[in-house]
Amino acid sequence: MSVVKKIVYIDLDDVIFNFSKAHADAIEKVHGIIYPQSQLDFFRKLEPLNDAIESVKKLMNSDYYDVYFLTAPSLPNPLCYTEKCLSIKDHFGQAGVNKLIISPNKALSRGDYLIDDNAFGRGQDEFQGMLIHFGTASFPDWDSVLDFLADEIDKS
Repeated sequence: MSVVKKIVYIDLDDVIFNFSKAHADAIEKVHGIIYPQSQLDFFRKLEPLNDAIESVKKLMNSDYYDVYFLTAPSLPNPLCYTEKCLSIKDHFGQAGVNKLIISPNKALSRGDYLIDDNAFGRGQDEFQGMLIHFGTASFPDWDSVLDFLADEIDKS
């Protein structure tokens, strides 16, 4: 009997990679810059958050979840499409690239869960599945997300 996998979308910025730190560091280095994320290699050089890469790999190897990366583009930096793709390839290989979706409206994607640090702004509030609001009291880190998703398996 095969298990129908639940679809999990995972945002990149401030969920897997530390966008906020890089953004703040860039503003400190280049005073007056309005869009630090418009700099070449900004997205490619983002550092992973604690436990993010390992946690996502666990989900990707799960028999219960079908994982996709769902990120919005940075409009001031058209190179972000390539840089985000290369960053995923660096950390998750071609299998990760095959699961990368870049969309300005996350509500267009249908699935069971969306792990995102924002609750609105890019369609998160209209997503048909459950929003796992990363970085909040309910889901402060990857351990809490993995615990929740493990409990969801037990319920089914």
